[in-house]
Amino acid sequence: MDGRVATLDCRVGLGDVRPDSTQRLDAIARTVQDVADLDYATLGGTGTVTGAGTAVDGMGMWILRRLTLDIAHTPRMRAECRARTWVSGIGARWIERRTDIEAGDRAAIAATAIWVHVDPVRRSPAPIPPGFAPVWFPVPDGRRISARLRHPPPPAGAVRHGWPVRATDVDVLGHVNNAAYWAAAEEELARRGSPRVRAAAIEFGGGVEPGEPVEAVYADRDDGFGCWLCVGGEVRASMTVGCGP
Repeated sequence: MDGRVATLDCRVGLGDVRPDSTQRLDAIARTVQDVADLDYATLGGTGTVTGAGTAVDGMGMWILRRLTLDIAHTPRMRAECRARTWVSGIGARWIERRTDIEAGDRAAIAATAIWVHVDPVRRSPAPIPPGFAPVWFPVPDGRRISARLRHPPPPAGAVRHGWPVRATDVDVLGHVNNAAYWAAAEEELARRGSPRVRAAAIEFGGGVEPGEPVEAVYADRDDGFGCWLCVGGEVRASMTVGCGP
């Protein structure tokens, strides 16, 4: 962690939890995106951030490509949490960002995300500006960061349900916010009796736009289940959820 490190203190609220008071996956994903946004929003300004703080010319938008969650301990309602994030890898048009979340004095969640740098006008991947690395990733470690999608397509015979897009799912960019997709996984967790989630991952293809007819597809895995959100047979996002004691 030689570049910037951003810290966000937050509290697990009533709207973040399941009936058993454990924090939902969509609420965890919101924390991950909020602390990343804090990092960029406080560049050259104020906020709980350590490291250099000067403006970076040519910065575009960041679109989530993949997020993996390793959940050692699930925060519960009213837990005081602290999320710390930093850039842990860099490629030509994307970065890897690590986020660690503590609940009280316990290590709770380790999140690893791939964010793609996007031109705000063309809405296509764009080279990361030269000023980015000196601020966020000044000491490259030589690792190759890939933005390739890994999840397989849904299997034949998978269970399918309609998945309505709500107005509250749409964010400032005019598309379904990355945290909202986890609601489809939470529906399946509820159908399965809300088992303990130990790991989860989401990948994004094209994303979902408001008004599109979305189908949620579910299939069993050895450790839990997979979930795909499809429009016209095209996979727009996919999730894996691993459950255990």
